[in-house]
Amino acid sequence: MKSFYDITNKIREKLIAEPFVNTVTFGSLDDIDLDKSTIFPLSHIIVNNVTVNTNLVTFNISILSMDIVDESKKETTNNFLGNDNEQDVLNTQLAIQNRVIALLQRGDLYTTKFQVEGDVSCEPFVDRFENKLAGWVSTLDIITPNDMTIC
Repeated sequence: MKSFYDITNKIREKLIAEPFVNTVTFGSLDDIDLDKSTIFPLSHIIVNNVTVNTNLVTFNISILSMDIVDESKKETTNNFLGNDNEQDVLNTQLAIQNRVIALLQRGDLYTTKFQVEGDVSCEPFVDRFENKLAGWVSTLDIITPNDMTIC
């Protein structure tokens, strides 16, 4: 059974191919390297749990996409936009989430038998980590055939 490697590597490949992703990491939330040496924008993959059924394996996966918010030293002149690029970061990182989800729902990941089960919600975050970061987290169930034999 190599579906764990397959699904995490396929998601990584799709994320790193995006123009607004420079780094892809894997593991728990504590494993994200937020040092200044990290090259942002960053996407992170977390496998939350796996459900094994007779014919299917369901992976519950969270994908985080984030970037550093740059604050301007200039005085805020627009209360809606503020004096930073937070909305730009949220826009580009949501596009990354949307693209990967679309590939799982109807793209080449779907045709290679990695399929999203149900709808996917994306939740924004700002200031969730040490640096001023903004981005999105989506948690989704991905089903794949159970290729384990009993022989």
